Amino acid sequence: MVGKIFFIAILCLFLIPGFFCVNALALTGRDVMVMVDEREDGDDSKTIVEMTLVNHRGKKRVRQMVSYRKDYGKDSKKLMCFKKPADVKDTSFLSWEWDTPGRDDDKWLYMPALRKVRRICGESTNDYFMGSDFTYDDMGKRNVDEDTHFLTGEESINGSDCWKIESVPLEKDTYYDRKILWVNKDAKAVVKAEYYDSQGLIKTFTVKDLKLHNNIWTIFEMEMQNTRENHTTRMKMSNVKHNIGVADSFFQTATISRGIVR
Repeated sequence: MVGKIFFIAILCLFLIPGFFCVNALALTGRDVMVMVDEREDGDDSKTIVEMTLVNHRGKKRVRQMVSYRKDYGKDSKKLMCFKKPADVKDTSFLSWEWDTPGRDDDKWLYMPALRKVRRICGESTNDYFMGSDFTYDDMGKRNVDEDTHFLTGEESINGSDCWKIESVPLEKDTYYDRKILWVNKDAKAVVKAEYYDSQGLIKTFTVKDLKLHNNIWTIFEMEMQNTRENHTTRMKMSNVKHNIGVADSFFQTATISRGIVR
């Protein structure tokens, strides 16, 4: 009996490492993107965001906003409200993001000068948000199964091991024909992305600062470079707070139209 147990133990030493290698090799692009979709980011959050717009001449415009997020199961709601400078103060973007494949997110933009909440839908989702290099569609989160994901390799980005993924939309419901994504293995977060259409590269997204904050991997700085327009948008995050009990009332069109977001 002792000899049999010893034999099984020795056998496991050889077989188990091989077992793990096979499973590592069997990882798919979809598996990686599911990990990205399901990574821990807290139940809600509040963040101060500094947005810097840089045009082709190097001229900068700086804006400050407050951002709120709250999860509702796999769905989520987000609110971004500009606080500075005066010409954009109280301009707000509200989105309800649904995880259901084929269901469009609900998006609204409130412009104080017009005193009107405008719904963002259809082709308007491909418009750029407030002069930045992020489209309204970029501001949301696609369902994993709206794209086909191919694991094409592994690369190091800023000294961190990453999976390299190519994502192609199943239907032409987005501005992009394909995206190349680099996913940090530790954080399960996209740290670089290239966006392409039939003419080639449109823009490149890069995370400049990613670190553990209250045991949650958090982005503190990111950048979008628009190759076509020779324009760049940088965002720096500060005063990041997770799990603070953000009120449901923040995520209503009536709230943003009254300009009471703090």
